[in-house]
Amino acid sequence: MLLLCIESSCDETAAAVIRDGRTILSSIVATQVDIHARFGGVVPEIASRQHLAAIVPVVDAALEKAGHTLEEIQGIAVTRGPGLVGALLVGLAYAKSLAFARQIPFCGVHHIEGHLLAIQLEQPVAFPYLALAVSGGHTHLYRVDGIGAYTTLGRTIDDAAGEAFDKVAKMLGLPYPGGARIDQLAKTGNSQAIDFPRPLPRKDSVDFSFSGMKTSVATHLRQVGGKVEGEALNDLCASFQAAVIDVLTRKTLRAALDHELSRIVVCGGVACNSGLRQRFHQVASSYNREVFFPSMALCADNAAMLGVAGDFYLQRGDHGGLDLNALASWPLDRVGKQEL
Repeated sequence: MLLLCIESSCDETAAAVIRDGRTILSSIVATQVDIHARFGGVVPEIASRQHLAAIVPVVDAALEKAGHTLEEIQGIAVTRGPGLVGALLVGLAYAKSLAFARQIPFCGVHHIEGHLLAIQLEQPVAFPYLALAVSGGHTHLYRVDGIGAYTTLGRTIDDAAGEAFDKVAKMLGLPYPGGARIDQLAKTGNSQAIDFPRPLPRKDSVDFSFSGMKTSVATHLRQVGGKVEGEALNDLCASFQAAVIDVLTRKTLRAALDHELSRIVVCGGVACNSGLRQRFHQVASSYNREVFFPSMALCADNAAMLGVAGDFYLQRGDHGGLDLNALASWPLDRVGKQEL
């Protein structure tokens, strides 16, 4: 199947053409980072308007790069949720209109499901595996038994890791998006300079908590007069990042051991963090575990990642109707069901 994929869940307008659910023929992403940077975060109304402006040229660019026309597309996969409803509706409405005009099937795909399966576009990873989905909105551990077969093993009880990165960066006066900037500064800092807490240390828990780390950074800033620069800033970034990475790796490896899963996939926007990648590769082998990271392009929000699940659902006849609605929240255990 030649599949057109469309993603618009937050602040990236993306389209891709995928062959047979495994081969990326094109992947185009139009980012809104510069627009939202002046506000220090994503403004939903602005994001929706930018999607409206970008969706047609982005899809056209994906088709052109793939060397195919819309007439050759056999199905469409589009992000149905979770995400910003206004943003989701832009991509969903456009996918419906194309499917109706061409009389081809389409399906709604869960955004996180796309991340969990993105690795399959670059290398085959056998099921079952443990997946850590870590981003600005999610920090969850899933057992992945196959496409459409997911079990939640652990989750954050407050902030997601990516959200904590961005909020700490804002405290430090770093530009949006702050997570990448913290990662950059941490490379030249002392990760042991500040002893930030590791929340939920119990060995029997694989849930996460990051709000306490954020509070600890705020407390430290008050103690030092509210502002850090130069070497002190690098040390703070390195110490905070080390604490987050320590929690993520420890909990993930604990879940892998508890559930006897030998393969670990780390995905989502925070999986781009160089310190996280390095640490996982360092410790996984000592636990006799394999760890896999998608490429940077497939960790960030993109449309290509929808192709694995989209092809599977359409091939089995799980099609969406024109009354399919966007979902701001969508439990992962209900994926693949194109209900209203």
